[in-house]
Amino acid sequence: MSNWQSYSKQLTRYSDLGFSIDLSLMDIEDSFLDSMQPKIERAYDDMKALEAGEIANPDEGRMVGHYWLRDDSLAPSATIKAQVTEPLAQLKKFSADILSGSISAPSGARFENLLVVGIGGSALGPQFVYQALGSASKLTTYFFDNTDPAGIDQTLSEIGSGLSKTLVLVVSKSGGTPETRNGMLEAQNFFEKNKLDFAKHAVAITGEGSKLFNYASTNKWLTTFPMEDWVGGRTSVMSTVGLVPAALQGINIDQFLAGAAAMDKHTRSTDTNSNAAMQLALGWYHSGNGKGEKDMVVLPYKDSLSLFSKYLQQLVMESLGKELDLDGNVVNQGIAVYGNKGSTDQHAYVQQLRDGVKNFFATFIEVRKGRSGESIEVDPGITTADYLQGFLRGTRKALHESGRPSITISIDTVTPYSVGMLIALFERAVSFYASLVNINAYHQPGVEAGKAAATSFLELLNQVRGALTGWDKTAEDIAEATDNDPETVYHALIHLASNGEAMLNEGSSPAEDSFKL
Repeated sequence: MSNWQSYSKQLTRYSDLGFSIDLSLMDIEDSFLDSMQPKIERAYDDMKALEAGEIANPDEGRMVGHYWLRDDSLAPSATIKAQVTEPLAQLKKFSADILSGSISAPSGARFENLLVVGIGGSALGPQFVYQALGSASKLTTYFFDNTDPAGIDQTLSEIGSGLSKTLVLVVSKSGGTPETRNGMLEAQNFFEKNKLDFAKHAVAITGEGSKLFNYASTNKWLTTFPMEDWVGGRTSVMSTVGLVPAALQGINIDQFLAGAAAMDKHTRSTDTNSNAAMQLALGWYHSGNGKGEKDMVVLPYKDSLSLFSKYLQQLVMESLGKELDLDGNVVNQGIAVYGNKGSTDQHAYVQQLRDGVKNFFATFIEVRKGRSGESIEVDPGITTADYLQGFLRGTRKALHESGRPSITISIDTVTPYSVGMLIALFERAVSFYASLVNINAYHQPGVEAGKAAATSFLELLNQVRGALTGWDKTAEDIAEATDNDPETVYHALIHLASNGEAMLNEGSSPAEDSFKL
C-alpha cells in the first residue's frame, strides 16, 4: 500500500473539533489489530468501569474521577457531583472578584501577580496551561515548583517590588508534601521580612481537614478550595488545581473543560477505527512491543506548546512506569518521554533521531494556523509559518525514510478548547495502554519509595549534626557513632560543609577527609 493510500485509510478526523490523528507512518499491520482485539475489548470495559466509579487505586482505596470534572453528569453520586459543581462556581466567583478588584491586596490595589506553590502535577499542569494560553494573562504568574533555595530566590527577585500585589496559591492535597510546605514557608518568610501579612495574600488548594487546610484556617487565609481524593496529581489540571490559576489568569475555563469533554465523548466509542485515544495507545504498544522498548519523542511545532512534552513526561511515565502488573508479575513497564519543540529540535537532537539509535517513535503536534493577522514574506511567496510547516513535514518524511515511525496529531489553533482536547486525549490513551499491558496506571509506589528515602536521609542528617564536634572526625568515625552507612554519612557531611555548618579538611580520598564544627 502506498503512503498516500495508507494515510487516507488510517487518518482519523474529528471535524467538529478541528482535530486529526495520523498513524500511517507507524506501519501497523491489520494482523496486529486483529491479534489485539481481546485486549482492546478489555480496555474498553476497564474504561467504562473507571468512569462509573470503580475503585481504580486499590492501594489507597480510591476512585479515579478526573473524567467527571468536565462532565458532572457522569459522577457516580450526588455527593461527588456537588464536589465538582460547587468548587467550580466558587472559584469562578473568587477569580472574578480578584480580577475586578472586589477582593484586593491589603494596600487596596488590585492583585497583579500570582505565585503558585506546588510540586509535580500541582505545578506542572498549571505551568503548561499558563504557557500555552496565558499570553494575555490578567495576572503575571510565577511558580515555586521545587525546594531549591536558589530557584526560590530567583523567582522572588523577579517578582521584586510587585510583592505587595502578589496573590499566592499553595497547592497540596495532603498539606504534608515537603517541597510544597517548604515553598510556602519560604514565601511566608519573605512576605514577613517585607512587612506584609502573608495570610491576606494566601489561598490554599488542599484536601478538607489536611495539614494545609488546618494551617490556612487557623491563620485566616483569604480562602480555601477543595482537592478531592479521587483526583490524582497528574490528572488534576481540570480540578481546582488547574482551574483556579487559569481562571485568575483570565483563561476561558468553560471552553477548556468543554474541549476535554468533547474528546472524551469521541473516545468513548468502541469502534477502534474512530477512537483516537485507543489508536494512540495501540501505536505505543505496537512500537514498543507492549514492553516500552521505544521512547516517545514529543515534538510540538508551536512555541506555546513547548511544555507539553514535560507535561506528558509526568502523565505517561508516572502512570505507566510500574514494576508489577495486576497479577503481581515483575514486568518493569513504562514509556520514556522526552522532547522540546519544532523547529528548535532541527538544530538539537533530530540528527540523532534521523541517523542514530532506533530506540524511539516520534509524536508530532501540528498547529495548522500559523498566526492571527498578516505575515510578511521572508522569501518570495514564503512566510515563517510556511517554513515551520516545511520543517515538520520534512522531518516527518526524513524519519520515516530511515525507518523511524511517527504519529502526527493536528489541531487548528491553540485555544482553551484545543488544549483541553489534547490533555483528554493523552489521559485516555494512558488508561487504555495500562489496560492493554495489564498494569495499574493510578498508583505510584516508586514515588512513595523516593519520599521515604528522602525522609530517612533527613533523619540521618540530624544525627550527623549532633555527632559533629570541635575536633576533626572522618565519615567512618561518625558512621560508627551513629550506626549508619559511611557513604551516606559522608554525603551528609559534604552537604553540611557546603552550606556553612561544618568545616572540611580534605584528605587524599573521601575516607581521609575530616570534618568539624
